[in-house]
Amino acid sequence: MAKKRKMAAMLLLMFCFVSVGVLATPHSVYAKKINSMKEAEKLARKKVKNATIVESDKDYEKGVLIYEIEMVKGTKEYNLTYRASDGKLIEYGWEQHKLDRSSMKKKMSESTCRILAQKKVPGASITSIRLKYDDGIDQYKVKMKKGNKKYELEYHARTRELIGYEWKEEIKPKQSNNNYIGAEKAKQIALSKVPGATVIKVEFDKDDGVPLYDVELIKDEFEYDIEIHAVTGEILDFDQDYRD
Repeated sequence: MAKKRKMAAMLLLMFCFVSVGVLATPHSVYAKKINSMKEAEKLARKKVKNATIVESDKDYEKGVLIYEIEMVKGTKEYNLTYRASDGKLIEYGWEQHKLDRSSMKKKMSESTCRILAQKKVPGASITSIRLKYDDGIDQYKVKMKKGNKKYELEYHARTRELIGYEWKEEIKPKQSNNNYIGAEKAKQIALSKVPGATVIKVEFDKDDGVPLYDVELIKDEFEYDIEIHAVTGEILDFDQDYRD
């Protein structure tokens, strides 16, 4: 009887471990959707610890909502871009601002620069490499590609220091299911923003892949131009001017 109880306890314990593993897996494998700028900034601070955020922006690229964060840490400026739908980092880069402009060392060869770049991004193919004089120094600009990522590396030609690094994951245009709110709903949203106004025009358009309704209104001595996301109903832009 004691053996049976011991066996049952072991089975229960094993079941608990498996259950915890199953429940925990989605959280570790899948990133969390970003719902606010605050959440995007939190991810950026985790990626570049002890950096200071200098600018944050929300935008659309090819119809995909993204968050762009600029940060500074020491002598480097960082740029990070997150996709809102799953919180994935799709662009990351940094640039060194403290450069050695006094070095008189011999410029490294293009072949040496190629070796450095391929060591930095193993398995990537170099699509272009050129030597130019920029920002007071001789530097190599190297473009590379690996899978669905494109890389740009900048090397100090005399010190061989990597002074700029960036990668960007290709964004596929968001496939539209034509689940648009419709012109009438766009009118209602615009009128809720400017109560008592008269709608004089509603046009459907796309801006960088983003479907939207452009609603023009008038009220008293003012005219309004409101851009509304055609799927979510979010007001993307609001302009108010005096009527001519």
